[in-house]
Amino acid sequence: MLGFGLSMLIALKATTLFILFAYVRTLGFALLSIPILYASLVSFLVSIASHPSINLPLLLGKSSDGTFPIWSQIMFSPYLYFVRFFSALRRLTSGEPPYSEVCDGLFVGGWPSSLEKLPPGNPAIIDCTCELPRKKEVSGLAYLCVPVWDTRAPQPAEIESAVRWACRKRSQNIPIFVHCAYGHGRSVAVMCALLVALGLAEDWKNAEKMIRERRPYIRMNSLHRNALDEWSKNRISFPSKK
Repeated sequence: MLGFGLSMLIALKATTLFILFAYVRTLGFALLSIPILYASLVSFLVSIASHPSINLPLLLGKSSDGTFPIWSQIMFSPYLYFVRFFSALRRLTSGEPPYSEVCDGLFVGGWPSSLEKLPPGNPAIIDCTCELPRKKEVSGLAYLCVPVWDTRAPQPAEIESAVRWACRKRSQNIPIFVHCAYGHGRSVAVMCALLVALGLAEDWKNAEKMIRERRPYIRMNSLHRNALDEWSKNRISFPSKK
């Protein structure tokens, strides 16, 4: 989401909504202004929780099976439904493919909002979003949730856990699909580590080049690169034998 980062963009949205709330209230529509104020307060809360110094994706309550509890759907509805709408709109206008095959059986891409946006072969799914739900259409597939805010990076330990899970699936000849909202940052970081762990890339920088050849619009930021550097120094997984 641009270069400003998620927290700043959401804070800007919150401020805009609060100004709109104040304006609507001055017009005498007190009841109508309450939902606007609530949406503003939720946005402020998300902007704080998604700041790198706090980084609390568990705030939204996404479960390990990719679903959101009722309390979260109600409490954070202004944000959750906004990101779903924004994601669908952006992908509709970008013209970018929903996923890209980096190597045989290894896919990286955006949120699979329908079966048509899912790679072939009944892949095992690594979901790197904290804000988007696992769709019922893909509930029968192997699934691992690594909840991360948009523009933020998984922790090195989370990267390692995802890599080891994916390596086990690959040993069973199961395709792997790593996704975030658009397949540009969070998912690319995990895929970089996976390519290294499988012995397909010498290091994460070469892995990033491999992915960019297949998916030109990826854009990892400094948080993703720092997490990969830290993972590389301390990782437990080692390249698989080819």
